[in-house]
Amino acid sequence: MGSVALSVVTAIYILGVANQTFWMRAFEYLSSAPLAFVGFVLGICALTIAALTTFSVKYLIKPALIFFLMVAVVSSWFNDQFGVIIDKEMIRNAAVTTHAESAHLITPAFVFHILLKGILPSLFILWVQVVHKPFLKKFVWNMAVIVPCLAIFVAAGLSFSQTYASVGRIHRDILLTLNPFLPIGSVARFVFASEEDRNIVRRPLGTDAHQRSASANGKPRVTIIIAGETGRAQNFSLGGYPRETNPEMKARGVIYYANATSCGTATAVSLPCMYSVYPRKEYTHRKGLETDNLTDILGHAKIDVEWWDNDTGSYGVANRIPYRFLPDAADPRFCTDGECLDTVLLDKLDDWLAHVKSDSVLVLHQLGSHGPAYYRRYPDDFRRFTPDCRTAEFGACKPEEIVNAYDNSILFTDHVVAKVIDNLKKRQGSISASMLYVSDHGESLGENGLYLHGAPYIIAPAEQTHAPIIAWLSQDFSAASGIDTACLAASASDPVSHDNFFHSVLGLMDVATTVYDPKLDLFARCRNTANVVAQVTPKA
Repeated sequence: MGSVALSVVTAIYILGVANQTFWMRAFEYLSSAPLAFVGFVLGICALTIAALTTFSVKYLIKPALIFFLMVAVVSSWFNDQFGVIIDKEMIRNAAVTTHAESAHLITPAFVFHILLKGILPSLFILWVQVVHKPFLKKFVWNMAVIVPCLAIFVAAGLSFSQTYASVGRIHRDILLTLNPFLPIGSVARFVFASEEDRNIVRRPLGTDAHQRSASANGKPRVTIIIAGETGRAQNFSLGGYPRETNPEMKARGVIYYANATSCGTATAVSLPCMYSVYPRKEYTHRKGLETDNLTDILGHAKIDVEWWDNDTGSYGVANRIPYRFLPDAADPRFCTDGECLDTVLLDKLDDWLAHVKSDSVLVLHQLGSHGPAYYRRYPDDFRRFTPDCRTAEFGACKPEEIVNAYDNSILFTDHVVAKVIDNLKKRQGSISASMLYVSDHGESLGENGLYLHGAPYIIAPAEQTHAPIIAWLSQDFSAASGIDTACLAASASDPVSHDNFFHSVLGLMDVATTVYDPKLDLFARCRNTANVVAQVTPKA
């Protein structure tokens, strides 16, 4: 087979076999303009043929075609099965994920998909004997294919430019599942950005931070932050979900912020963003790396801060504070195959609280409801909603089974948060306590064909960006801080976001610094420090 012929055959195969989601979306978005859709198909096919023909060179053609083929086939699995878009942030997530987390995605169906659609065609490419022309003739022959293909691409684009521009403004994801070019571009962007990040010098922030005063009741202030994982607000009964997924938190009188939105749709974005001083619209990965975060500023204020992790790490947030990665202990009471139930976060909590001597903040980073293996996020005692999907292969489960498994994981999160509150209550004689639960992002459970999370924020559905914020304050904490909990409950329906988190924690710990913005502190509007002494000092 000639080298150009092999390039064309491979291009057609990739477009036909590894771009199902891409073509389905294009057909849907351009269904009202059939001629524009035909032009779109011709243009994309011509561009792909031109791109692959560029590598039609001796010694390069086979490895290049196999590389493009395998990237397209692997990416298509996640596009077609979960609706995932392989952008730069998704590559960042993949780069920092743990083996245990990634293993859930390597299912028998995935392996069969790669074998059938990737390995076997790659073996065909290796087997074919490529007939090469002399270099000058090859160059002329390649250009005789590439130039007309590029002309077709340009002509198609210009012929329906108004239609494409209009559709592109409404459906910004129209090109984001084109394999293999978008995944390759995303990897390149990630690599270039990572190289630039190597030279970052961290800029101190909030070095003027200090606590305004000691707690009015004389007891250490303790705030436990539960960094939730993949808890979507739509499935929290505290917010109106018809299933009772939050019975224990409801019984403990938590304050539920019903209209909270996340900074990102993946942990690698949301977690460092919410701990940074920057609001979502200003935050970038680089800014997060080069600026002190919330844990640093609490440290500047001489507050003890620790991080206990049961997920995939702190993404740089806890680099300068005491840090425990709990799955490393492989405690058989909680852990199997490198992952632990979130009850591992409770195991040493009471002992830690017993030894608190000064104002402290403890972050508990959950595994929460991380998919696709929702069924592994809760013990059998919490299989309340059945039948639940007992596999990471969503294709083997009915939609309602997937939702049941996810709801069980939220029910278990409810239990873990409630037990944290109970531990704080038990120590109320020695500490003044508060708790803040903040989920990093939401989750898609099949809406519009999407599963999991990580969609680019600009096109992300509400299921991935509507992430709950929940607060609980002990009576003596609210009294000593002058915070009216009835006022908090009355304002809990107001729109809030991860932008509020940084400033709210500083406010809870009574930290004064030039970077603190009381307008973004969820508790500031309900704080009346003039009444603090009267509330906590017994009358004569």
